[in-house]
Amino acid sequence: MSTVVMEQRKKIHPHKFTLWVGIGSILMMFAGLTSAYIVKRNQPNWISFNLPHVFWYSTATIVLSSITLFLAAKAFKQREMLRYRSLMTSTIILGVLFVVLQVIGFKQLWDNGITLYGNVSFSFLYVIVGVHAVHVIGGIIALLVLFAKAFSSKTRIYNAVPVEVASTYWHFVDGLWIYLLIFLIMIR
Repeated sequence: MSTVVMEQRKKIHPHKFTLWVGIGSILMMFAGLTSAYIVKRNQPNWISFNLPHVFWYSTATIVLSSITLFLAAKAFKQREMLRYRSLMTSTIILGVLFVVLQVIGFKQLWDNGITLYGNVSFSFLYVIVGVHAVHVIGGIIALLVLFAKAFSSKTRIYNAVPVEVASTYWHFVDGLWIYLLIFLIMIR
């Protein structure tokens, strides 16, 4: 009987497996987009540009949100629900702040003539970061679901899998943004 239990413990939860398959797919998509960016930047009409400083603030914000989410997951596992709720609230606020700072950064770019239709180099920027934004919004929706469950008056079931899945996804989106920022700064 204990052999069966040990075999079941070695298996990855289906939701976690699905998440890792999705992360692999997302990585391949961004590898393709950044590879295409590198190839296209050798065209004669390519225009280099600098990113606004607000993107550094948004990066600090999303890194901080990963830290608060890590602490929230830890609090959930220790069944410290007041701390968990507080940290989830902070994480969501920081996630939304990241999106707001991104919008401000792109408004600055737009005001400087770096528009979606201006040049192929500008279009690549908007597509790559826009696809990342879609994934960030998906992460914020997942965090909002966890937030709603944390404040729900229903009977509590302490299943850490949803928290772990959302946390892993959010940390991935965070790491992906850091990669994209470094990529866009280094490969102009």
